[in-house]
Amino acid sequence: MSTDLPDGSLPWLHEFARWLGTFIFVPFYRLRAHGLENVPRTGPVLMIANHSTMVDGPVLFAVSPRRPVFLIKREMFKGPLGFLLPRIGQIAISRGEPDRAPLMTAVRVLKAGGMVGIFPEGTRGAGDVDAAHNGAAWLARTSGAVVLPVACRGTLRPAGVTRRRFRPRVDVLVGKPFELPADKGRAALTAATERVRVELADLVAELDRLRAGRPPASTSKEHEA
Repeated sequence: MSTDLPDGSLPWLHEFARWLGTFIFVPFYRLRAHGLENVPRTGPVLMIANHSTMVDGPVLFAVSPRRPVFLIKREMFKGPLGFLLPRIGQIAISRGEPDRAPLMTAVRVLKAGGMVGIFPEGTRGAGDVDAAHNGAAWLARTSGAVVLPVACRGTLRPAGVTRRRFRPRVDVLVGKPFELPADKGRAALTAATERVRVELADLVAELDRLRAGRPPASTSKEHEA
């Protein structure tokens, strides 16, 4: 049994889904991933990412060099996806209400040395990370995982554009992993959450500079998907 996936997952199906993801987006996007060398190859990793469309999660799932386990809103677990998502290791979580069981599942995956992905904003928006919930910081501090910021741009149709775009450019930028202090208390959790928000917002701004043709603040390595 694989320890870097939740109980009930099928590792072979997870790997097949990731393999399929390297091809399935080609007809729809020009996908480029930068900074994949920043992903720790071993040990517990909490991936934090901005969120603007439903496509962000599948894109990150496909380009990740490690098995990612995402916390996904429970509403997605219906019909065929309700059968598939748990079997490829994804975790259903309720938004806007206490839901401790999936968080503890994520902690177990992290403590076993796996990688868990979460969108700290809690919902889709412009993807600029103007706010963040405490869940990401709590997971990292509870499990001892390093935090890996990842920015994604290009999946959201620009304002004023009404027609479907032909193979728009989508960029993923992986930042440098960092650790959060293990200080206890609500004030410490609030400070850690703000650190998560700032780190991710800064990375999104860096990706925007890269997409505009200006060099990013840190060196990145490009991978054509």
